[in-house]
Amino acid sequence: MAEKLSRRVGVAAACRSLNVSRATLYRRRQPQPAASPRSTPARALSEIERQTVLDQLNSQRFADQSPRQVYAKLLDEGEYLCSVRTMYRILDDNQSLRERRDQLSRPQYKKPELLASGPNEVWSWDITKLKGPEKWTYYYLYTIIDIYSRCTVGWMLAHRESADLAKQLIRETIEKQQVKLGQLIIHSDRGPSMTSHSVAQLLASLGVTKSHSRPHVSNDNPFSESQYKTMKYRPDFPKRFGCYEDANAFCRRFFQWYNNEHYHSGIGLLTPGSLHYGLAAEIIDARKQTLEKAWQLNPERFVKGIPRPAGIPKAVWINPPARVAEEKNEAPKANCPGAPVDTSLTHHRSGYPLAGCVPAEPASVSPDSGILRQEPSLNTGVIPQKIPRATANPASKSKRET
Repeated sequence: MAEKLSRRVGVAAACRSLNVSRATLYRRRQPQPAASPRSTPARALSEIERQTVLDQLNSQRFADQSPRQVYAKLLDEGEYLCSVRTMYRILDDNQSLRERRDQLSRPQYKKPELLASGPNEVWSWDITKLKGPEKWTYYYLYTIIDIYSRCTVGWMLAHRESADLAKQLIRETIEKQQVKLGQLIIHSDRGPSMTSHSVAQLLASLGVTKSHSRPHVSNDNPFSESQYKTMKYRPDFPKRFGCYEDANAFCRRFFQWYNNEHYHSGIGLLTPGSLHYGLAAEIIDARKQTLEKAWQLNPERFVKGIPRPAGIPKAVWINPPARVAEEKNEAPKANCPGAPVDTSLTHHRSGYPLAGCVPAEPASVSPDSGILRQEPSLNTGVIPQKIPRATANPASKSKRET
């Protein structure tokens, strides 16, 4: 490119515009001398000696051992063929430099691809530990989150992790949300409670499809993990809880705040509860009217016209499939502002993976009403703003250098 451009604008201008060194351009114009063959050192092994080393390494005796092991074994037997590094060179020249022992090969698991275009279509659930008053004491928090609305539809705090408790949480949450047969998919990782037979039988009896993360993959259950991070990075989250009642009270306050007061950036700055229970359209209409009034008062401040609030997400995926240009009816990603209106959001349930789990939340722990009751907001404290780093004035810097 620089060579072609230099014929029209000159070498200096071409190299300056393409950020190429002129010395490099001049060097590449010179013909490259042919590399002279390298002479064999006098101390190199002969072909017969090299073949002897290769035969020893590939013999039945040493076929499953590394060159270092072969070298040490031969030394103990009073025989020296060559150095360890030379053994590696000989193996490399004969395309034999690889792992000489049988290696474990794991099967390729299919990536779960789950789509939710509305509430109560795909739930994600997980269990996390909360530290108790003493070392090695924990409380186990079970949570179920709707991946479309990000609403916590069920939670439970227990003293242990148990499949029976998970069954109770699953059943009561499904009853509270009035989920129909064949409507719901529940996704989870591969913990012992999630993969238990009792939970799988419960899901089958309730007409719920289960889905599991792939083994040894940590990012197949992102929504539950993100919610746990939001909880544990709160300013009022303690290092330890004094007792079970203390942890339970904190969880009540947190989930009330998370569902009804927290403006979630993944759903257009709506609260999860308002989106889950069908109040999002009214909120967005009210926001539109507020923005239109602001535009009417100061239209010169809005260079792109009347501002619009973020809309309701069209679809939410766990592991969205690779985008193909020929697929015209592919569902858009969550919060995609440029998605066509007539895009199909259908996703065949028969293609979903058959591996997963579910929970539900007892009435004694989480509320039964559709709209959670309002409580005073948590005192999160005032977080000081980060002071931007001062940068030197380029003009003054150039003066100092001169």
